[in-house]
Amino acid sequence: MKRFFKNISQGAVTLMKVWRREYYLVFHDAGVMLFFFFLTVAYPLVYTFIYNPEIVENIPIAVVDNSRSEESRKLTRMIDATQGIEVWDYATNMEEAHRMENNHEVYGILEIPSDYARRIGRQEQGVVTFYCEMSLLLRYRTCLTALTDVQLAAGADIRQQTLDMIGLPAQEMGGMPIESEALMLGDPTQGFASFIMPGVLVLILQQSMLLGITMLAAGIKERRRRNGGIDPESIPAGPLTTIWGKTLCYITLYLPICVYVLDLVPIMFNLPHIGDFREMYLFIFPMLLATAFLGQTISVFVTERESSMLVIVFTSVVFLFISGLTWPRYAMNSLWTWVGDAIPATWGIEGFIRMNSNGSPLWEQSHPYMMLWLLCAIYMVTAWLVTHFSTPRLRPRLATRS
Repeated sequence: MKRFFKNISQGAVTLMKVWRREYYLVFHDAGVMLFFFFLTVAYPLVYTFIYNPEIVENIPIAVVDNSRSEESRKLTRMIDATQGIEVWDYATNMEEAHRMENNHEVYGILEIPSDYARRIGRQEQGVVTFYCEMSLLLRYRTCLTALTDVQLAAGADIRQQTLDMIGLPAQEMGGMPIESEALMLGDPTQGFASFIMPGVLVLILQQSMLLGITMLAAGIKERRRRNGGIDPESIPAGPLTTIWGKTLCYITLYLPICVYVLDLVPIMFNLPHIGDFREMYLFIFPMLLATAFLGQTISVFVTERESSMLVIVFTSVVFLFISGLTWPRYAMNSLWTWVGDAIPATWGIEGFIRMNSNGSPLWEQSHPYMMLWLLCAIYMVTAWLVTHFSTPRLRPRLATRS
């Protein structure tokens, strides 16, 4: 029994030594500090500044008014009065309007046919055509929303005029045939930053930690190559003690960073932030653990410090897409769904957005939460295997060279 407690005590001391050694390596490595601290501080600010203001306003369009009637002029004024569209100029024909669009003077063309007023006067449906440049989908969405609002308003106005002509009050007709009201859950401003930034913030945490961990692992391999297979900075410890000592270092460094990235940045830029503070950090904790173990697992593929950039950075866009943030995961190929399931940020983004933007409690996010703990267990085993088998194989080969 005494020996058992002695082994426990020695293991705890060794764990603390590995933890302290990892702190030393982090704070004496400018590249790692750049990834761990500068990247997590600067990237959320840069990305959010880029997407502010959040909505696209006053998109210039050209109008080709072939009707030249009071009704067509009224329609044009209503469109110009919207927040999203600005009538930049009138064109005499479609050829002139296309030249303006090709020169990027306008990003849309509204064509009003010559029979527009006549059809409305006959109580028929008036049809107009809108052409939108598709180089930026945000412009298309803004124009579509603005035109839909104008369509509903113009239809209600025409209906009111018709009722006035026959002498029937609108109240007797029961009001509008279709009542339309938009409620944007989780994104009340309909802003792009409010939509995408909560997920990007979670991805930044994962990618920055992976970059730092792989760069530290590459530094160990470089020191071994310079010293005949021996790392002078290493602490003699078992594989399990080593991976947990390193993980404790990364987690304790990233918990304060999470406060800044996930709490202060949304407050600074007025992003959606209505979830419970404590529950969000209980949710994000297993994602940090899984990321730390994943970083130690993939470090086997990194042999030089510079190669960590090649191994990790290119995956950022891929992870963003397969997370379901820009395209629903149920519409993806099953292969990419499985790949996304293996990435901690996928489940972190899914659960964090629901909790942060929609106020969902932790118990409602039990599935992504349990998936994060499952990834923790899987990547802890793979990190142990990598640590256990990579080091013994490296030493004999380097010793023979020396």
